Amino acid sequence: MPQPVLSRVSPLLKNEKKRFTTERGTATTLSMATKKKSSRKPNAAFLKPVQPDAKLAVIVGSKPLPRTELTKKLWVYIKKNGLQDKKNKRMVNADEAFKEIFKGKKQVNIFELTKLVSTHVS
Repeated sequence: MPQPVLSRVSPLLKNEKKRFTTERGTATTLSMATKKKSSRKPNAAFLKPVQPDAKLAVIVGSKPLPRTELTKKLWVYIKKNGLQDKKNKRMVNADEAFKEIFKGKKQVNIFELTKLVSTHVS
């Protein structure tokens, strides 16, 4: 008894699909390698050094630094002291240094943190 047509064609289709996928993958890899990267300029406002006041200097230091670095130092302090809330990761708990920045609040969300810190830089 002869095999049904679909069962004979099926292995051929699988091989053809593999070959096409491999060729297509190679083609996209080559085109991506020849593509130029756009030269993106960083925003100058973020790179401008800001001076932390005395309350914020306890956490990030008293030297002027860009906002990006200030944010990094805040997160290093938060992680090092375990101040991020365990259940709701969007909340930051206050310790003694942060209580003055948080205006007496015990806990603030990370979006409010940025707003409160901006009042302590010039």
